[in-house]
Amino acid sequence: MKKLRILSALICAAVIISTASGCQPQADAPTTSVGLEQSEQSEQSAAESLNSETQSALDESSDSSSNGGTSVVSSEPPETTTTAASSVDRPADETSGSTPSSTAEKPSTTKPATTKKPATTKPATTKKPATTKPATTKKPTTTKPATTKKPTTTKPKPTVPALTDFALSNPNADAKTKKIYTYLCENFGKTMLSCQQESTWMGSPDYEMDYIKRTTGKLPAMRGLDFMNNDFDGVVSRAIEWDKKGGLVTICWHTGVVSSGYNESLNDNPNFSKLLKEGTSEYNKLMASWDKAAKALQQLQSAGVTVLWRPFHEFDGAWFWWGKGGAENFKKLWRLMYDKFTDEYKLNNLIWVLGYSGEVKNGWYPGDEYCDVIGSDTYDNTTNINAWKKLLKVTDADKPLTFHECGNVPPVARFENDGDIWSWFMIWHTDYIVNNNKVNLKNVFNSDKVITLDELPKF
Repeated sequence: MKKLRILSALICAAVIISTASGCQPQADAPTTSVGLEQSEQSEQSAAESLNSETQSALDESSDSSSNGGTSVVSSEPPETTTTAASSVDRPADETSGSTPSSTAEKPSTTKPATTKKPATTKPATTKKPATTKPATTKKPTTTKPATTKKPTTTKPKPTVPALTDFALSNPNADAKTKKIYTYLCENFGKTMLSCQQESTWMGSPDYEMDYIKRTTGKLPAMRGLDFMNNDFDGVVSRAIEWDKKGGLVTICWHTGVVSSGYNESLNDNPNFSKLLKEGTSEYNKLMASWDKAAKALQQLQSAGVTVLWRPFHEFDGAWFWWGKGGAENFKKLWRLMYDKFTDEYKLNNLIWVLGYSGEVKNGWYPGDEYCDVIGSDTYDNTTNINAWKKLLKVTDADKPLTFHECGNVPPVARFENDGDIWSWFMIWHTDYIVNNNKVNLKNVFNSDKVITLDELPKF
């Protein structure tokens, strides 16, 4: 009997163990450390229960033996007392189809507390160590060697030609004329003669001279006159008077081919092939007009007046008729007058002034033997430095340069800075002289670089 009870206990233990092992989660459930731990605990409980019951059976066998009683063996297997820890039901949807090996009554199908899947905490993804770029050693700032500033290259001032040959183009020039020309050459690039163009329609022919005297306390060294409108007698008279004051005289001529006037000088447009051909009516009329001017100049020669003669001014601008025929016709025209006045009229009191416009175009120069002074004019308030540079290239001969017309005369310092100390500058008449800055005008006429009437030597 004792053996039978032990056997029965062992069978119960086997059933419990089988049931516990059969309730393991299927493969589709993730095996976690918590599930394994619960399984191990079930098995341990079953083993402990088996040991307990076995020990009880042994105790009872011992008691019955000692008491002398008998035991009845049941033909049915004993009821198995299962504990919550050991009876784990399969889920209703189990797909294995197997039933428990025990015929014991199924425990209440209370679903076991479904252990929540442990939050599958992703293993803390160890942040990749910030791949700190190796500190890029800054290139040592390659300090450029201190670039020594180039010394400010002051532009060289235009060269003032040193005049050594003071010979006039007319070898028969009179003594006074030669003396005046020598004076111009010797002072060229050192000092400038002041000069003022007159007008005759402002109530007095001395309108400009009086204005300069009131404004600066000085009078110009040279007076500019014009044969325009056939004012030959008036020009001769005023030129002689100025010469007696010790001043210098320059004369220009706004004239048409025949009639004398400013509008004619602009509007006439002759046929140069006929005008310059000796014997044509055009040529003869031109010569008759020139005769009037030549005779007036003869009167001045007789009075001992040297004239800086400036005909056909601004020729290369081609706005006056004498430039409209082009460079070649102009050169023929200039030479024709020079020969007529020098050879036919024996005018030995003339210093021939070739007056370009501000453009100073190439190809218009009549030749060294036909002029004594070359110049340019402009009304742009500059020192006329651009023309100066061009004039220096016109000829290699010793010729003083003149700024023969301007509007506002620049400060003397600007002439010095530009390096263009002209033989003389001449301010144009009426509004041009009045519109000059009075302070500057006074400074100019009182500058050591500017010669006024009272500073001229006796010729």
